[in-house]
Amino acid sequence: MQQHIRICQHCGTPYDWRRSPSAFLKMTYCGSLCEKADLGFTIETLLRDFEYVRGEWRALLAA
Repeated sequence: MQQHIRICQHCGTPYDWRRSPSAFLKMTYCGSLCEKADLGFTIETLLRDFEYVRGEWRALLAA
């Protein structure tokens, strides 16, 4: 078996982790749909929300 082939933790499908559309968990899930189905959210969404909140605090502190 080649080094770049992984088995999706959620659906069990073999996939090439280099082509996975999952932005942060390429070595774990075949795609963002399996990531969301297994975790209930995607890491990308979680980080995007964190960045938004962090920006809000900056604006409040500058006032």
